[in-house]
Amino acid sequence: VSSHDTPSNGGKSMSKSTTEAILAERGANYGNYSNQSAITQNIQQAFRNSPNWVQLRHYQTDALQMIAAKIGRILNGNPDYLDSWEDIAGYATLVAKELKELK
Repeated sequence: VSSHDTPSNGGKSMSKSTTEAILAERGANYGNYSNQSAITQNIQQAFRNSPNWVQLRHYQTDALQMIAAKIGRILNGNPDYLDSWEDIAGYATLVAKELKELK
């Protein structure tokens, strides 16, 4: 799971220039935010419309929603941005670990 998902600055307020720099970097990798969010919401709606959605555990739904966001970024932005792919693997691994503990 990427440290790029949430800007961290030790609890200090960010300057406008810092925020703009972060948004510019993200835009270069993920594309236009409005387009990316529409793609992500469409994917998540397909999840919610699926018959097993209500049966999933909270960590499964959360991971799938995060993975949907990563897929939206890949489909709308730079598909070769390694961080997005690693994040998908990370969320899937977290679910796998939880499921192994159930056995």
